[in-house]
Amino acid sequence: MKKLLIIAGFIAVITNVNAQGARQNAIKLNPLSLAVMTGNVAYERAISHNVSLQLGGFYSGVSIGGLKYSGCGVTLEGRLYFAGAKEALNGVYVAPFTRYQNFTLTDKEASTSTTFSSIGGGATLGWQKMWKSGFVLDLFAGPAYNSGKFKNSSDADQYDLTFGLNGFGVRTGITIGFGF
Repeated sequence: MKKLLIIAGFIAVITNVNAQGARQNAIKLNPLSLAVMTGNVAYERAISHNVSLQLGGFYSGVSIGGLKYSGCGVTLEGRLYFAGAKEALNGVYVAPFTRYQNFTLTDKEASTSTTFSSIGGGATLGWQKMWKSGFVLDLFAGPAYNSGKFKNSSDADQYDLTFGLNGFGVRTGITIGFGF
């Protein structure tokens, strides 16, 4: 159900886009996330000469033996392009963001599951280049903070599994895509 909501959100955003000028939009994928069994897609839209909004989402899932892992999340960020080309979707930018994440680990044999959900935010510094062909490359990194909660379906002992999921961390990424 969560996956359907994320997909429906992207479709709604994309279908409401007005084709006012050349290349005010970009769809991007994170190819490195595939290494950890995650699909990560983002849609960016210019809203002024040097400002854009980006909505991103991810879904992850894998089953190994009796364990099943799944997760999803949504990130909203505003980008201010201040150097390089100094135009939305092209140049050096700073981007404050907010993010919601939800992960579930299920032990099918023991019929138990643990969920972790968090809300967080931070800021990234990045560089994005859009070539005349429409190809887009986006590199970014910055500090992030998450605050979340674990819930366990069993009465078993609780373990501190927050190791980097709660508190400060780093958000980095490389995305490639197409501008239109």
